[in-house]
Amino acid sequence: MGSLKEELLKAIWHAFTALDQDHSGKVSKSQLKVLSHNLCTVLKVPHDPVALEEHFRDDDEGPVSNQGYMPYLNRFILEKVQDNFDKIEFNRMCWTLCVKKNLTKNPLLITEEDAFKIWVIFNFLSEDKYPLIIVSEEGYMMKKGHRRKNWTERWFVLKPNIISYYVSEDLKDKKGDILLDENCCVESLPDKDGKKCLFLVKCFDKTFEISASDKKKKQEWIQAIHSTIHLLKLGSPPPHKEARQRRKELRKKQLAEQEELERQMKELQAANESKQQELEAVRKKLEEAASRAAEEEKKRLQTQVELQARFSTELEREKLIRQQMEEQVAQKSSELEQYLQRVRELEDMYLKLQEALEDERQARQDEETVRKLQARLLEEESSKRAELEKWHLEQQQAIQTTEAEKQELENQRVLKEQALQEAMEQLEQLELERKQALEQYEEVKKKLEMATNKTKSWKDKVAHHEGLIRLIEPGSKNPHLITNWGPAAFTEAELEEREKNWKEKKTTE
Repeated sequence: MGSLKEELLKAIWHAFTALDQDHSGKVSKSQLKVLSHNLCTVLKVPHDPVALEEHFRDDDEGPVSNQGYMPYLNRFILEKVQDNFDKIEFNRMCWTLCVKKNLTKNPLLITEEDAFKIWVIFNFLSEDKYPLIIVSEEGYMMKKGHRRKNWTERWFVLKPNIISYYVSEDLKDKKGDILLDENCCVESLPDKDGKKCLFLVKCFDKTFEISASDKKKKQEWIQAIHSTIHLLKLGSPPPHKEARQRRKELRKKQLAEQEELERQMKELQAANESKQQELEAVRKKLEEAASRAAEEEKKRLQTQVELQARFSTELEREKLIRQQMEEQVAQKSSELEQYLQRVRELEDMYLKLQEALEDERQARQDEETVRKLQARLLEEESSKRAELEKWHLEQQQAIQTTEAEKQELENQRVLKEQALQEAMEQLEQLELERKQALEQYEEVKKKLEMATNKTKSWKDKVAHHEGLIRLIEPGSKNPHLITNWGPAAFTEAELEEREKNWKEKKTTE
């Protein structure tokens, strides 16, 4: 895409300079609008009239230069170009604009079509610098010998009035010169003897046959030699002299840069060798330090082994002494543990006895509460039954009333039936609560029996351990009862209460 853009710019440059009739380097905006529209048409680029009018507004001051036209040309035309247009049509459009400027002689020695083709070839061979010229002053080509008629590759250099040829581009071994003057001429030759791209340079006394590497190089050299001869005829300086000087300076600059690079490489190599020597010295020092560290580590390990053996002996002796002391402490601890275990057993027995007595008292209280609840439920049940009987009697009396009051009584009967139904439900609820109270009573009785049995068992255990510990209780003024197991833990009044409870329980069963 870059090379296509450069080739297009050459033809557009000719068209722009043709529109610059007063040679001021600027073109009017109206002419540039027409040129841009024609370029979009032949290059098959979408035309944007809004962008065109915006870029070339009439309120801008003065015409537009080549540099001012380039931003619009690049953005709206060249960047959108695809390789789908007719190049001949494009070149012919640009040639139509610049033909009057380029063809000044009349009549022409060639036809206008041939002139158009030469113009296209000139644009193809010209350098990418403006104004456009063809400069080709050096390069490898094949030259035919005058004696042996053999073909040899030579490095040709075009100078203001001479063409020198060398063995190579280093210009050390010069093989000859082709002297140029206004009588010389250059001609293109057809391919022959297996050689292509041939052209002929005719001088006063010799003729030189030369073969270029390709057709483009052939045309460049023919044009360059022809231009040099033409300038010699006119007495003008050659256009390639300045370019050749720049290339020489560029060559010198590249050579100086290469020498500077070689010098830097040598300095880096010397610095690298110095660093290598320093690293070698450091490596030796590190090896010596490592050797000394290994010896010191060996001595340290030996000392550590000796200290460890000494500490092991002392540790074994301390372990033996500690073991003897632990055995003595264990013996004393065993004796103390036996004594403490005996005391804990007695304390546990006492606490459990207290808990059994507390459970018995709590069971008695629960029994009394259940009895009171049962009595209250019975009273409520009797009251509800009485109310029910009363409502039943009232209902019977209401049935026996007159027919005139029947409707009113019917309403009252419904209300009373509802009340009766609610009373029945309450009665059922009371009956359920009574049953629950009886179940709770049975549970309390069971708990009481269990507490009694537990109290009896603990009293038996205490009687067995009477020799070890005695319960301290407040004494009674009344004489204590004597049982098979010794003095009783309750008074005579408590015994009568127990007998009474036992008889009631038996009667209930």
